[in-house]
Amino acid sequence: MTRPVQFLAIALACAAAQPALAQQKFENLDRIDSLVAMTVGANMGEPGGPLAPVDRRLRLAACPTTPSVEGPIFGAAMVKCDALGWRIRVPLVAGAAAAASGPVGRYAPAARPVVKESIVKRGDPVQLMAGNASFSVSRMMIADEDGAIGETIRVREDKKSSPVLAQIVDMGVVRIPGFNNF
Repeated sequence: MTRPVQFLAIALACAAAQPALAQQKFENLDRIDSLVAMTVGANMGEPGGPLAPVDRRLRLAACPTTPSVEGPIFGAAMVKCDALGWRIRVPLVAGAAAAASGPVGRYAPAARPVVKESIVKRGDPVQLMAGNASFSVSRMMIADEDGAIGETIRVREDKKSSPVLAQIVDMGVVRIPGFNNF
């Protein structure tokens, strides 16, 4: 072969081998964004979707397998590569309430807790009930705290007796937690 033809053959061989030699050193962050959106079922900025793209400054080692996505867990999706041991949290936009309020900024205000009306007041007489489908036991007690339906309060038989924790079922009725079938 002539010299220029040999040079051309070597150049083509090197060009064909280039992709194999230049393997990606870092994880593709666009791929992570797509995996999170597919897993949670919502696109970026939508209710339930990622709040923002994964930080582009991250240099995660390329995962040899597809990274797993779990969540939502505590308002975020967890992306991890079990083979290499790295994991990141991707914050998610709040659910359906966020859709009603319009676009959400980077840091959305926290939802205010709903205040329940107290139906049992401190000093009120309450009927303490315990039991299941086979039996029931009840006793008159005095509430030590204010509370709404579903809350757990302290009740006692008299001022000298030790308190018992009970869950408010109805006005003037509390039950011992643990007897769920009653």
